[in-house]
Amino acid sequence: MRRAVLYTLPIFASLRTSYAELLRRDVSTVCEEIAAAISSESDIYYPGRPSSEYTIANFHWLSSSTQESVCSVEPGNAEDVGAVLKVLSQNPGTPFGVKGGGHTANPGFSSTPGVEIAMYKFSGVTYDESTGLAAIGAGNIWDDVYSALEPYSVNVVGGRVSGVGVAGFILGGGFSFKTNEYGLTIDTVRAFELVLPNGTATNVTESTNSDLFWALKGGFNNFGIVTTFYLEAHTQTEVWGGAILIVGYPDDVVVATQNFYENVTDPKAAILTTFNNEIGIPITELTLFYDAPTAPDGMFDEFLAIPALYTDISTRSFLSLVTSTPDNATQTERGYFHTVSLYNLTVPLINAIVNETSYYASTLLLEVPGLFVSYDVEPFLPTYLQYGSDSAWPPSRDVGLLPLNIYYSWWFEESDALVNEIMVQSAEYLTQFAVSQGQPVADVTLYPNYAIWNTTVERLYGDNLARLQSIKAEYDPNNVMSLAGGWKF
Repeated sequence: MRRAVLYTLPIFASLRTSYAELLRRDVSTVCEEIAAAISSESDIYYPGRPSSEYTIANFHWLSSSTQESVCSVEPGNAEDVGAVLKVLSQNPGTPFGVKGGGHTANPGFSSTPGVEIAMYKFSGVTYDESTGLAAIGAGNIWDDVYSALEPYSVNVVGGRVSGVGVAGFILGGGFSFKTNEYGLTIDTVRAFELVLPNGTATNVTESTNSDLFWALKGGFNNFGIVTTFYLEAHTQTEVWGGAILIVGYPDDVVVATQNFYENVTDPKAAILTTFNNEIGIPITELTLFYDAPTAPDGMFDEFLAIPALYTDISTRSFLSLVTSTPDNATQTERGYFHTVSLYNLTVPLINAIVNETSYYASTLLLEVPGLFVSYDVEPFLPTYLQYGSDSAWPPSRDVGLLPLNIYYSWWFEESDALVNEIMVQSAEYLTQFAVSQGQPVADVTLYPNYAIWNTTVERLYGDNLARLQSIKAEYDPNNVMSLAGGWKF
């Protein structure tokens, strides 16, 4: 029997190689069709040719999310996005990816071994004072959006750290420093410019197409490719806040975080408490935020009194605050996000989160080279969902959930399966711990922008899934978008 396996393995390897070669050859033909169909405003790139654009188009923040496509196309207008989708629909079976900022931690969600559609040319950001709306291209990252809106003294509800892409963030919900004031980012969207799978560009609003508008608010790329988002803009002054780094995980941090969650009801205030461990070194990172030049007296005193390794707190622009917490500390490494949904934060629960950070950082240290472990506690006011209306996600707006962000990164592909298993196990343990503390969260929805790649869509969308599947069938009857990565209905 052992001998038979040895003889068979090269055959299977040969079959896999043949399939990969066949796929590449077939996709190459599709790439040629796309090149002939797009206008001079768009570009197409190939590997092995002198072009940094191909590399950039396929690059993702984490190497585990990057694949080498047969070609990368950068559409320059909505019509060319439609032309690309028409070619893909005429070549069923051709895998493709749609990449905005490339910040997903889920492998294959915006990358592909087929045709990569990189939205970089949709980089416009404009503000219409008469409507109060900001038009934001799908190829932007939030840093560039904030920079473009700064001269108008307005801002939108967007990402909290540097480098995060606009498109996936919005289409998955969008938690922000401003969520306590204005809700999720999807709650501030007033229109989507969408290219349907049949190649038709359309403007989707609640009044023109309520079903599709509802579905796009949390439904990702199941209904076509969004090229522009129209978001409510709000007056923006300077803000107060920044980052504090603390050695270890002091009890004072746990108590201050729980006290802030329990007692601070000012919607202009927000914090992030992140327990990090890199190659065995424990560091707590606090991000404090107040949406005004000065924070009320006493509001953040507990945090400021904790002895710190580094403090960067000041009155500054919103952009300055966001870029003070860059995303590139573990850039180009492998990594996953995962999440737990909570109803409230208690000292025992936060201590359990601290213990998970310490336990897995030490347990996996020698087994997982380059290990970085991070658990991010995100307090929000229970009222944040009142600013929006019914949407694809969350499936219920009765209670505002608190998303715990779990993030691990490491160096080598050989560690992928183990880390995936550990992250799922850790999330389940913390879920059950919360249940034991009286929180009925065993089956509650998970935040899709944090959920690990093998989470089921049923767990994300609950009772909304059937309606989403129906809308998907109406607007994508040939199931074109199923060949792009991401959560699929």
